[in-house]
Amino acid sequence: MRRWQQILRFLVAVQLLPALESGEETLVGGQAVLEGVMMRSPHAWGIAVRKPSGEIVTHSEPLERPSEQHKWMGWPIIRGVMTLGHAMTLGFRALKFSANAALGELTGVDAGSENPGNQDQGKKFEITGWMAGLNMAFSIAFFIFMYKYLPLLATTELKRVNPVFGQQFVFNLVDGLIRIAMFLLFVWGVSLWKDIRRVYEYHGAEHKTVFAFENGDPLETAAVQKYSTYHPRCGTSFLMTVMIISMFVYMAIPVHTFWARFGIRIALLPLIAGVSYEIIRFAAKRFSARSSSTQPGFSLFALMTAPGLWLQRITTQPPDDREVECAIVALDEAMKLEKQHGGELVIA
Repeated sequence: MRRWQQILRFLVAVQLLPALESGEETLVGGQAVLEGVMMRSPHAWGIAVRKPSGEIVTHSEPLERPSEQHKWMGWPIIRGVMTLGHAMTLGFRALKFSANAALGELTGVDAGSENPGNQDQGKKFEITGWMAGLNMAFSIAFFIFMYKYLPLLATTELKRVNPVFGQQFVFNLVDGLIRIAMFLLFVWGVSLWKDIRRVYEYHGAEHKTVFAFENGDPLETAAVQKYSTYHPRCGTSFLMTVMIISMFVYMAIPVHTFWARFGIRIALLPLIAGVSYEIIRFAAKRFSARSSSTQPGFSLFALMTAPGLWLQRITTQPPDDREVECAIVALDEAMKLEKQHGGELVIA
């Protein structure tokens, strides 16, 4: 039973993946995973996961930025799409590693058990490639159904009730508000699950550790714990930016049938993500990375990140010292490789 609960946690965490990540435009960033944290520097990433036994297991790899592999991947708009895809791929790998670290201890007796009669005992259960692929396919289908199809269907039904909802501006505004409401409801609903709340605590640990690093403080539990769990450069800010910008983009496209509107919402998603990335990136370059305030002031960056900060009241929770320890270990692992493979830490 515990094994299937862990797999369900993995599936829900995949749905939350964009909200649990920090933007690629940061000096360092990361992502909460199951019972741990993944930390990423420009040229390396490391992950630390606490197993049920209490042991912390780690893994790290060098990391190449997409724009450094191919020049065209650094072009405006395109770089946002490539960066998002790269971050999602890395985040999914980190989630899979964390799930397998926990599942490895949920298999009953060890391989050296004196009871050879049960062939299933001692075998390590892992989320295999096909299982991970199936989870990802389901997640994409869930995203399209929940945040594209259902809001559009609900708004179309409202148009039949009252013609005012058929106006281009009103229709897309209501559609966007329904989409945001459904996303908020999902994020809040899963937070009621104790296991996912722990993921949100690790998300808070990741933010605190990034704050400490950006301010030059020692990466020690006491020094890290004094910082806020609300970080302005978080995936939640990017998600909210995407949802807000999409409303205005759809308003500018004069299509009126249900399936034409649905097709536009799918086709323009990469463009909207790319534009949103450019806005956040532009604003981030003008924001002082040394500020640890949750109210960064009246600026473009403050405006764009404000909805994400509000949402972080749900997606981040105060971590305990053991959770902060995982985040510190993950960042240490990433920085070891960064010193070997990287260069100067700059905003992308």
